[in-house]
Amino acid sequence: MEEERGLVEKTKGSGGEDELQVRTFNDAIRVFTEESKKQWMLVAPIAMTALFTYGINSSVQIFAGQLSALQLSAVSTALTLCSNLTSGFLLSMGSALETLSGQAVGAGQVGMLSIYMQRTWIILIISSILMLPIFIFATPILSILGQQPDIAFLAGRFALLILPHQFAMAISYPSQKFLLTQSKVLPLAFIAFISLALHLCALWFFTSVLEWGSTGAAIAFDVSSCAMAIFQVIYIMLWCKDAWNGFSWFAFKDLWPFMKLSLSSAFMLLLTDWYGALVVFLAGLLNNAQVTVASVSIWLNITTWEYMLVTGFMSATSVRLSNELGSGRPRAGKYAIIVSALTTLFIGLFSSALILASWNKFPLLFTSSKEVQDSASTAVYLLATSVMIICIQSTLTGAITGSGWQGLVAYINLGCYYLLGLPLGAAFGFLFHWDWQGIWTGTMCGSITQTLVLIIMVCKTNWKGQVAVAERRLQFWSGEDQ
Repeated sequence: MEEERGLVEKTKGSGGEDELQVRTFNDAIRVFTEESKKQWMLVAPIAMTALFTYGINSSVQIFAGQLSALQLSAVSTALTLCSNLTSGFLLSMGSALETLSGQAVGAGQVGMLSIYMQRTWIILIISSILMLPIFIFATPILSILGQQPDIAFLAGRFALLILPHQFAMAISYPSQKFLLTQSKVLPLAFIAFISLALHLCALWFFTSVLEWGSTGAAIAFDVSSCAMAIFQVIYIMLWCKDAWNGFSWFAFKDLWPFMKLSLSSAFMLLLTDWYGALVVFLAGLLNNAQVTVASVSIWLNITTWEYMLVTGFMSATSVRLSNELGSGRPRAGKYAIIVSALTTLFIGLFSSALILASWNKFPLLFTSSKEVQDSASTAVYLLATSVMIICIQSTLTGAITGSGWQGLVAYINLGCYYLLGLPLGAAFGFLFHWDWQGIWTGTMCGSITQTLVLIIMVCKTNWKGQVAVAERRLQFWSGEDQ
């Protein structure tokens, strides 16, 4: 533990004086302007990174939609089960790294970041190995869940082909958190852009030149995912000498406590990811499953694009809050949350209005099937409402991650999503015969409830007390209390 103490003492610093209290309208304008500049310096590259990264995923679905409604349903189901769920689990496990690293940067303990990242690499690689059966037995799993045989077979085949993506993400996600918490976001955006360009070239080559269909799309998906992970690691090792101290055996110490911290983070975000996935599975149990699953997939694709757009504010809020708490500046952290909330609220209003204005146009981007287009164009006010909720949740999730409340919020998500939202969705969809729009309505009620609970939670928090919590957390993980 002496080496770890040395890393802490070598970089220890202070955050300085806290932000002045807002007393007048001019004070509010000043704080909003200054904080907005700080956040947009993070948000723009982060949003670009998220959009480029999701573009890799979405382009595969768009390609499948041009083949047939069956291929779109199968590829969407496979990506939901294996990519979104298992990769979502890995990303969620990395949330603990974001909390620790962000607060360590604020406290000046930059030297500990490489240890935290390497511990997360180890944990995520082990987790990927444990999740292999989900990929191998995807077809029988989907069949048990009630998916139609043709969709289950094609989805299971696609799941096996994208297995390398899983291990690439086990390296990529911690690398992203490592760079993000140090506000080194421009390199992330550049790497994501290069990876998307490589993906599109590979997609064209394997599908148009070699004519390998969905198999070629899966190979292109794997190639771009592995390339992104390799590029990130190379950048860290060559250009992050202040935080990268080389590989260390100390990464294997305290793995179990770190695993428990990561799992509490994972359950919070994973329950949200599974929530969206279960909407797809419930829709697959309705009549005319190909059309309903394709329609729900289009709506989920839209909401995911919106999520990727505002995920910059989620990450920026987390980084700004965790840095300020680590620096002992609670008021500055609180103001960061407020500024982010106001900005994402405006983005949500604009995006919802855009969806309502293009209600019969956006399905054309995803499918050539007239039946699916008509289905996805129905009751789009539900989609607009969901987009608004996503924007508000982005700030709240950032505040939760920056504060390290993932374990508590996991229980909130469990109650709101699975004890309220899903039962309501099943009732509206199957008992009231509101079709897939009923399933969407019920699950949206769970999301609204969760959002209201988190708003109350954030508003009533004593941020000065959170500074002390952050200090104790860093002392424990750096070994200073031993």
